Amino acid sequence: MTSTSPPPGLARFNALAEAAARAALHEVCASRAWGERLLAARPYASARELYAASDAATAWLTPADLEEALAGHPPIGRPEPGDPASAREQRGMAGAPAELRAEMRELNLAYQERFGHVFLICATGRSGEQMRDALRERIGNTPEREREIVRTELGRINRIRLARLLEEELEEETA
Repeated sequence: MTSTSPPPGLARFNALAEAAARAALHEVCASRAWGERLLAARPYASARELYAASDAATAWLTPADLEEALAGHPPIGRPEPGDPASAREQRGMAGAPAELRAEMRELNLAYQERFGHVFLICATGRSGEQMRDALRERIGNTPEREREIVRTELGRINRIRLARLLEEELEEETA
């Protein structure tokens, strides 16, 4: 017999007060437009439905919305203090040799100068060398091509963070 109720983490998310849900979504993605689209579609019947809504919202981000989302991500190799999500996701750089970290700083700066925003990659499960190699490869992209890759990477990151959100005990009480 199959249950029609959503999994516990999703049920908790669906039941959050709007302000608490908005704050939780902002931790996933800094784009207000993305968060508002996901809020407007609550409640979700399944995690798959939530991920599909996230993918659709990511696809609809305007250039300004995408910039806002990117502003919420620190450069690879330099997670913000007190940002456990970025530190966890960038774990592949944590034990990297000093030479690799220095090369990543230089490449990040060159990338940011070329494209006007932080290099974004779904770093989960990638080594420092893999991230460096991807950065080296992508720095030669056209701005249009890179914008689409960034949108894809953001979508991957958002899905991972949403999955983690559904697994965590949400501290905020429902309203």
